Amino acid sequence: MYRPNFHFSPQKGWMNDPNGLFYLNGTYHLFFQHTPFQSVPDFGKMHWGHAISKDLVKWEELTPAIAYDEKGAIFSGSAVVDTDNTSGFGDGKNVPVVAIFTYNDMKKEKAGEIDAQSQAIAYSLDNGKTWTKYSNNPVLKNPGIKDFRDPKVFWDAKRKQWVMGLAAQDRQHFYGSKNLKDWTFLSEFGKDVGGHGGVWECPDLFPIKVEGTNEEKWVLIVNINPGGPNGGSAAQYFVGDFDGKTFKMDDVFTKQLQKEKVAWLDWGRDNYASVSFDNVPDNKRVIIGWMSNWDYADKVPTSAWRGSATIPREIQLVKKGNDYTLVNNPVKEINKYVSKTIKVKNIKGKGKLSIPEAGKIDLTQAIINFNLKNLKQETYTFTLSNAAGESLDFGINNSDHYLFLDRTKSGKTDFSEKFAPKITKAPLEGNQKEAAFKIILDKTSIEIFYNNGEKVITEIFFSNQPFTELSVSLNQETELNNLVINQLNIN
Repeated sequence: MYRPNFHFSPQKGWMNDPNGLFYLNGTYHLFFQHTPFQSVPDFGKMHWGHAISKDLVKWEELTPAIAYDEKGAIFSGSAVVDTDNTSGFGDGKNVPVVAIFTYNDMKKEKAGEIDAQSQAIAYSLDNGKTWTKYSNNPVLKNPGIKDFRDPKVFWDAKRKQWVMGLAAQDRQHFYGSKNLKDWTFLSEFGKDVGGHGGVWECPDLFPIKVEGTNEEKWVLIVNINPGGPNGGSAAQYFVGDFDGKTFKMDDVFTKQLQKEKVAWLDWGRDNYASVSFDNVPDNKRVIIGWMSNWDYADKVPTSAWRGSATIPREIQLVKKGNDYTLVNNPVKEINKYVSKTIKVKNIKGKGKLSIPEAGKIDLTQAIINFNLKNLKQETYTFTLSNAAGESLDFGINNSDHYLFLDRTKSGKTDFSEKFAPKITKAPLEGNQKEAAFKIILDKTSIEIFYNNGEKVITEIFFSNQPFTELSVSLNQETELNNLVINQLNIN
């Protein structure tokens, strides 16, 4: 009943963090934390699940890729395409793909030993189908840090080295290597900056051009649990420079953080462990996250499976005035699955307005775009509703300057008191004169992209019947322009 129509979810079993993301020979690979035999996590028997896609939208699940063994469970990590065979794992014919993951030794953990987590590698010579664990694992032993996990590795072309970002309790550690087997400590970052409500998990460091310029910056994404802006799990980011050894925050961004405290990738409750794909064509930077929250992930009302992925997003670094924003928008490939379109040039009025002909569109698989013009200092509420009287409200409060999403009346919420305790809010700077929204709707999720991805809210919901109507409530005469509702058909 609740399986998404097009967001990836495993056929059975438990799913959390995306792992080992890479592109090779026309195929995107998504690995993920997976307990195949039950729909709640068994951390002692964690695998890497595996799915592939030609276009980041339609996914095919394969058999689990890397299984736990006597050295430990297979926790989160990354994968790289080792084009130059620096690892020596290549056979002369096939490019090796190398996975870097955390071994979690449950015996040590249960015994209360601090060094239960270490980093290990495995390699594949058949495009990620089968994997051989390196005989000399682990390649990076634990230095005496309890939370020491989630290696994200990339090729630093300028310095001709591999760099590993690693979660080390409430900060990031960086290591360097020439061959993916021997690692040297480079530096640490994050002790006194950003959000520190929980462990700094699932890091990702990458270079990116500032949109419209030739200036290159480095962005560090850090996922944090708990401590998110609306409770529980979330992802933050930092903008700076990396010299091959140290990540240093940009001066402009440092001032920005003094004002904002934390730069959030997504203000919703259900986008965690967002990291990017390796080796994507045209230097695009594409991320994907786990669409849930550790506050309630193992209690959501699905049975055979639990967990799904966000829509993959292309990210860009935009500088407006003195602020950097990491904007993210759904990958364009989703547009090729549009099967039906309704367009309305403009709607004027006040009170509750049903958006014309919305009933003719399947709102369990749709993309909705619209603009609001001449905004007043009031609240603009959009409501998805069904015959059972359930509703999901979202919109913009232009008096108090925030976006909101309210799932408190969206259906099943009582499986966890942490699921819908309050309305999710994302602050906006001052009065908005106009607003552009892109909404991605699936059977059990909503992803709101505001003003070309400047602010994003991602949340799941569990209505007892599908939402069939979309309406808007306005106190004053308002203009809604360029409404486009696209129905998707992804089979």
